[in-house]
Amino acid sequence: MSATTASLREKMPTWFIPHGGGPCFFMDWNPPDAWNRMADFLRNLGSTLPRKPKAIVMVSAHWLEPHMAVTSGIKPDLIYDYYGFPPHTYELKYPAPGAPALADQIVQTLSAAAIPSATDGQRGFDHGMFIPLKLIFPQANIPVVQLSLHHSLDPARHLEVGRALQGLREQDVLIIGSGMSFHNMRAYGNPQFGPVSDGFDDWLTQAVESSPQERDRLLTNWEQAPGARLCHPPRAEEHLIPLMTVAGAAGSDAGRKVFSDRVLETTLSAFTFG
Repeated sequence: MSATTASLREKMPTWFIPHGGGPCFFMDWNPPDAWNRMADFLRNLGSTLPRKPKAIVMVSAHWLEPHMAVTSGIKPDLIYDYYGFPPHTYELKYPAPGAPALADQIVQTLSAAAIPSATDGQRGFDHGMFIPLKLIFPQANIPVVQLSLHHSLDPARHLEVGRALQGLREQDVLIIGSGMSFHNMRAYGNPQFGPVSDGFDDWLTQAVESSPQERDRLLTNWEQAPGARLCHPPRAEEHLIPLMTVAGAAGSDAGRKVFSDRVLETTLSAFTFG
């Protein structure tokens, strides 16, 4: 392929996806159909890509570090970091290979942008990675690295991280933020939080679909959104912050909502960029 042809190839998008509640897609739930629409959305998501990714960078809500960290193992184990679920959910498998060379490239790229980072050869894949990917890419044949969040949960920092990594998209690397657009554990199932989640979701959609400069401004100041701290309580916004990384990696590309559903009395959405 010539350089000109490569430059005309459609870049990989970036995604912010909901990963559900624990292993919810692989067990009985009450009500039984609670997660069905989300599961169907995730199963069909891979078909929206321009081609099969060469690798995936998964930014999971379930990994926080004092610096940006990247899994670098060849065959990372799974981390069953959910509690009180049926025994069979602790036997789920997702044997996707790691990508040590990609992990090294990410650290070098972040270092060049003056963002402290390091590889982690011992860290496994948590459920923010393997639960949704079992639906999106069930064959587990695409190499994956997980990228941590910074423990500050600073939205501007994570937008900066994403901007530094946006060039990976031209190398057919798919960057996914795995979290939840609403994540207040005490509010799930409470009808009083339906309107609260709706107001926040409307604001979040407007923010994502704004011009890139305005998008960055709004996402940096997400705490000013209606009901923000009812939807993501203080120091519990780790499920929203992956959105900032994938929005940063979008660069100048537009964002849009691609999925929304009412689950456990709250509105949960997914967004794509590019």
